[in-house]
Amino acid sequence: MAIGSPDKAARLDQLRTYAKVQVWSGFRQLSEVRSDVYDAVVDEVTDPAQAQRLTDDLVADARSALDSAAQAWPDVTAFDRLQDAFADIEAADIVVLQACEDHWSANELLQQRAAEGRTPWGIAYFTLTDVWHAIEHDMLELNLWHGSSANVTEGDDLLEFVQRSLADHAISSVFDEGRIEVSVAWERRPAADGSRTGPSSM
Repeated sequence: MAIGSPDKAARLDQLRTYAKVQVWSGFRQLSEVRSDVYDAVVDEVTDPAQAQRLTDDLVADARSALDSAAQAWPDVTAFDRLQDAFADIEAADIVVLQACEDHWSANELLQQRAAEGRTPWGIAYFTLTDVWHAIEHDMLELNLWHGSSANVTEGDDLLEFVQRSLADHAISSVFDEGRIEVSVAWERRPAADGSRTGPSSM
């Protein structure tokens, strides 16, 4: 669908949202964000120069909005509390993969750990698109497996420990259809030097 179509306004809104979630996620270098946003824009704006200008505007607006929003956040944000919970979870021999590519990344890590004789109690992971959903809807979907790669089920000690660790940091969660729905606002502060859109991942 070309950006000059009758749905131009809707397409521009989608591009703005895409730029926002890329910038606010905090897991990508700014150059990577610009490249991804440009690729999305150039699908709609065929002129490279115009596409680059629009990309620059979208990324700049998203960064400005993040800076503005961060001014109103508490000293310890929901994202900070989430990272503290993840630290407790990792201390209990549960691997945490943040913004990984897909479930194969988790599976590969478990296979590597097993080959080394270091099978963990479990592994919790989420993808970059899960982060985008959290930015838009204040809910992060967290996958949790046993060290054997089997999914957790209701009543598992592993599941109860992870949910209790989240609750210890004032983060509510619900287990539903094999995933933990974590209620958390993605209040991740921008990097001071601007080289990355936010702090590096764990």
